Amino acid sequence: MFRLLVLAFLLLCACGSVAAGEPVLPQAKAYTTPDAWRQPVAPVRIADHTWQIGTAGITALLVKTSEGALLIDGGLPQAADMLLAHLRALGVAPGELKLILASHAHGDHAGPLAAVQRATGAQVVNNAESAVLMASGGSNDIHFGDDILYPPVQTDRIVHDGEVVVLGDMRLTAHFIPGHTPGSIAWTWDDTRDGKPLHVAYVDSLTAPGYRLIGNLRYPRIVDDFRHSFATVRALPCDLLVTPHADASGWDFADAANPHSRPMTCRAYADAAEARLDAQLAAERSGK
Repeated sequence: MFRLLVLAFLLLCACGSVAAGEPVLPQAKAYTTPDAWRQPVAPVRIADHTWQIGTAGITALLVKTSEGALLIDGGLPQAADMLLAHLRALGVAPGELKLILASHAHGDHAGPLAAVQRATGAQVVNNAESAVLMASGGSNDIHFGDDILYPPVQTDRIVHDGEVVVLGDMRLTAHFIPGHTPGSIAWTWDDTRDGKPLHVAYVDSLTAPGYRLIGNLRYPRIVDDFRHSFATVRALPCDLLVTPHADASGWDFADAANPHSRPMTCRAYADAAEARLDAQLAAERSGK
């Protein structure tokens, strides 16, 4: 009898809502992305020990060392199986991936890291700001709220600005460049190409896509942070620049014959980003 009463009550409530003309609740928003961000491509050799194993438009870097391998970024959540397949194709067994690093904690770069971490047992290395955002799976983002969610990632090691992460014969330095996110990082390391020394710089995005720059209560010093980060990027050891969004530094990983037809220096990357920020600030001040 009690169940019948409850069912009747629910039906009455439902019918009453419809009768009152209440609108249907909106559909959930999907996080849609350009095809290039989801287009698998064959791995691209960046340097003698560094490979791009992400998609045509989103970078994920594999660095091989004398004591295993490390991964920097992963792309979107649906890229996990592709990354693991590319690791195997390059002779890296799951247990040989020792570390996972990141540029920042947005879902188009950190999306598959939890799955890769589970599959390999690799330790995740972050700064404190990115560790917090990854642990929440991208929720309560300063700029995007809950629009870009992904499986939460547990951080195993916190690094500080200028700290060196060592794996085998590779030493990677963390350079904090807040702005795109409070936890944005550039990673630099020394590799070789055809046996010649090469300073590789993997530099996070320097954009503020749709961000409020003036009077941002969640991020009051965002413009100051960007200015400091531009200066940091200009001073990096940077023979070869790679960025999370490949085209931002002249890469096209879908072009197997010539994937880097438009090389860019770190200084040029920072200069272009600062010009965009200045234009965005001017538009915001004018109310456009």
